Amino acid sequence: MVRPTQLLHTPRPPATPRPAATVLLLRDGAQGLEVLMTRRSMTASFAPGAYVFPGGGIEASDASPDTFAHTRRRPTQDDTRLTQAVAAIRESFEELGILLARHGDGRYATSADVAALDRHASFVAQCAERGLTLAADEVFVLAHWITDRDLPRRFDVPFLVARVPDGQEPVADEQEQFEPVWVRPGDALDRHRAGQFFIIFPTIRTLERLRPFERAEDVLVSCAGEQPWFVSCPRAGYLGGKEQRYMEHESPFGELALTCPDGQMLHHLDWQNDRVTSLLRNVQRLTCGNPGVMTGPGTNSYVVGDPDTGHIVIDPGPEDPEHQERLWRAAGGDIRLIACTHSHPDHSPGARPLQALCERHGRRPELLGLASRATSRPASHFVPDRELADGERVVLEGPEHRHTLRVIHTPGHAANHLCLVLEEDGLLFSGDHVLNGSTTVVDPPDGHMSDYLASLDRLEEACAADRIEFILPAHGYVLGNVYGDPHDAADVIRRLRAHRLRREAKILAVMRALPEGTMQEWLEQAYDDVPPRMWPVAMRSLTAHVERLREVV
Repeated sequence: MVRPTQLLHTPRPPATPRPAATVLLLRDGAQGLEVLMTRRSMTASFAPGAYVFPGGGIEASDASPDTFAHTRRRPTQDDTRLTQAVAAIRESFEELGILLARHGDGRYATSADVAALDRHASFVAQCAERGLTLAADEVFVLAHWITDRDLPRRFDVPFLVARVPDGQEPVADEQEQFEPVWVRPGDALDRHRAGQFFIIFPTIRTLERLRPFERAEDVLVSCAGEQPWFVSCPRAGYLGGKEQRYMEHESPFGELALTCPDGQMLHHLDWQNDRVTSLLRNVQRLTCGNPGVMTGPGTNSYVVGDPDTGHIVIDPGPEDPEHQERLWRAAGGDIRLIACTHSHPDHSPGARPLQALCERHGRRPELLGLASRATSRPASHFVPDRELADGERVVLEGPEHRHTLRVIHTPGHAANHLCLVLEEDGLLFSGDHVLNGSTTVVDPPDGHMSDYLASLDRLEEACAADRIEFILPAHGYVLGNVYGDPHDAADVIRRLRAHRLRREAKILAVMRALPEGTMQEWLEQAYDDVPPRMWPVAMRSLTAHVERLREVV
């Protein structure tokens, strides 16, 4: 866990979310699946003027034994899920006059039943008087949203889903909700992009997940379990000068979680190579101006330390005098050590020039890493001043602060690859072993797939031992989340391993289907989900997988 003293911004505990429930009411329209949406009042305290799904806060009566006594439930539907379903049914009736309830003989409530009920009187009592039982057993959990940490009013709200009874038509209460409309998910998204249909982030993401479905029944079947498709508490930052929000699985999320853990919207996500990006008080990132297919936005060089301890530069990048000059300035001219995660040409060639620049200013930092092996390509030649040993600790220490980097030898992407754990802050500098936005290339003979997978296991073990939350890769944004939550550092590694093994299983199936096939034929089928322009790069990893399969199968 990051030391509070190293955070960039003063902690500001987010507002406590209030329990609520939202329901997506579905029907099968003439052109496919439709969802009922309605416009919120322009004076609403939350999302004024937005088109939303009906819902609202959970009330004490929604969880009362009397309410449960007049409610149908599934055997797997616990009290929490039942309470949420009741709240959604009540809000659907109060806001839109849709009544999810059945008579004793199983008939759904009709428009006549709806007309006989008063939206402003006790909901459950009125249903009981007419012999209606709330159909909570037909309300399923779809997703679970927790309102962003930066907002003053926050809600903890499952998005539920149910089919609208035949014959019932929505009528807005004209107080909180206006203009009910049936709309196909894709059409709602298209209209929003055209500026004609304002919807907020959770609604957008939920509609995106619904878009592929053609029928209401397909959605309900996919929600047959009691677990949501996803749980998300988004984070916000700026990109291109505009506010942007991201879910846990999206690339910038981890960076926002590291830099602004309490949700303050203060971090800018634009890639820049003319100045550093501060991630913590003791960690800065400078991205080299070498973007490309293999480097993404460019190579990330990290400057770790502070004026009290001096600094270590991790991965000084290719030989680029302007980049090395900026690294030197980012460290205030006080670079004590230079470390390279491996010897590839976008990582290590800048090490000697940076060392020489420091020497011209009176200090010669020691160059650390592992020498390139005989299997490396000619452009990857690298020899450090001193080789780092697996498990060795590199320490920056001053009168007030200490920063300890522990070495983990992680062959696989390259034979001389290593990662570094900043122990005091639970951070993993992953080099090219774990990337954000792509999977790393394993290029034999210097790369080896079995070694790569074994190194992933070592990194996952380190995540548990050091409670690592965030991964700082050599390409792309910071990865991670709060320790133990989905998409934290260990989860990122597990997902990466699973991706590799799924690809390997696909390759094995292709090899068995085409035992006499060529590598090119195997590539075209095993990587048919990858753009052909990337196939020459994918061929390297295919080769590594084939070599591994021949070793282990």
